Amino acid sequence: MPTQKATRAPDTQIPPIQRIVSVLWPSFITAGVATVLFFTAFDPQGLALYNWGIDISRLGGYSIGFFLFWILTSASSALTCYFRRPCGRPGKSEDPSA
Repeated sequence: MPTQKATRAPDTQIPPIQRIVSVLWPSFITAGVATVLFFTAFDPQGLALYNWGIDISRLGGYSIGFFLFWILTSASSALTCYFRRPCGRPGKSEDPSA
């Protein structure tokens, strides 16, 4: 019985929306957890923004904190996706004419 080699589709065949969602969805969940844990320990009105003369509500502080955590975790997820791509073998030129 002949067997077929398992082949993996290259990243170029993954739709762009799926790549975007694969970064944003886990970072959204992680940002939610980070927000809950952070604001369990710290009151948003007691943070440095209040000392700068900016008067925000608690809900505004929670929102700003969530979006900052989401940006941070999105960058982390995007870098993970970038660095998981295979690179060329050491010592081999990618130019076929060389």
